[in-house]
Amino acid sequence: MKISVLKENNKSETRIATTPETVKSLIRLGFEVYVEKDAGLLSGYSNKEFENSGAKISDRNECLSSKDICIVVKLPSSNDLSKMSKEMILIGCLDPYNNKSSFDLLKDYQITSMCMELMPRISRAQSMDVLSSQANLAGYRSVIDAAEHFRKAIPMMMTAAGRVNPAKVMILGVGVAGLQAIATAKRLGAVVSATDVRSATKEQVESLGGKFIMVDDKESRGAETNTGYAKEMSEEYKQKQANLIAETIAKQDIVICTALIPGKKAPVLISQEMVESMASGSVVVDLAVEAGGNCPLSKEGEVVDYKGVKIVGYANVPGRVAKDASALYAKNIFNFLSLIINKDDKKINLNWEDDIVNAVTLTHEGKLRLEQFK
Repeated sequence: MKISVLKENNKSETRIATTPETVKSLIRLGFEVYVEKDAGLLSGYSNKEFENSGAKISDRNECLSSKDICIVVKLPSSNDLSKMSKEMILIGCLDPYNNKSSFDLLKDYQITSMCMELMPRISRAQSMDVLSSQANLAGYRSVIDAAEHFRKAIPMMMTAAGRVNPAKVMILGVGVAGLQAIATAKRLGAVVSATDVRSATKEQVESLGGKFIMVDDKESRGAETNTGYAKEMSEEYKQKQANLIAETIAKQDIVICTALIPGKKAPVLISQEMVESMASGSVVVDLAVEAGGNCPLSKEGEVVDYKGVKIVGYANVPGRVAKDASALYAKNIFNFLSLIINKDDKKINLNWEDDIVNAVTLTHEGKLRLEQFK
């Protein structure tokens, strides 16, 4: 079996879909591994490291042709798709919600496309869950970025000259990213509070030392989908939540927004008026900026200074810790490949009775398989 690893062409993408360490595992699994030249440089992996691990360094055209599987971080361009071997298996975070225009190409070229971000939240799939592995790093990095732009100390400090009060940090959205942001802010010595529409997250927040704040009503008790994500709430609930956040946010030094709903525009949680209520020198980090943002003032790829409040809208925050993000992502990919490779004859075996295979396969044999995208 031949597997290729493409260099990402998106200007904000610094990650790679495999690492030299994972290449060794892929070879043991039965693959010949082809890595595009310089694919790992932005992640801190050299061509020589890949070669020493047993990979063949190739040009892009060679990686796209005569291969069984191609692994990527993001969906390649239409030009790349047209050059892929017929019936190739393409595996990566293909963003099917925003890339529907590419569905016809995937079908026409008979590409079997598998979307890692559609991994079901079941125990068997935890080691393949790219959303969690990447969100964990995004939550960590969001606090580091906030600290960089916050012109004061984070922890309380006692000196002969007086006391420095700890920073107050609020996390909006308590998923994987939010929980890691809470943990990181606490480690830095901040006073942390958090809010989420799901009452089930209260215990998690408090276990990390944070104070939980939420609108507790009948709707909030059913705010979690059966896949573990937050539901989109009613307009009445959103107004109650906005009022609660408005009361709290004026007292915060740092606010980190992490609220996302799969396949939909990010909910607006921080209004312009709320930002205006914050003290000059405060910081807002919007991790949802690529999905429209939790704050209407945030701009993708920019740090906006609005009346003295810094609004950080970095794109691809996991890519800001690219080496670790690549290592975790590569491991997720390898664990999934281990599922679809027959250990005895070392051949690809797509078992359509497997919940994981069914959940992530977007196109196969010229057909769109997933009902939610038809």
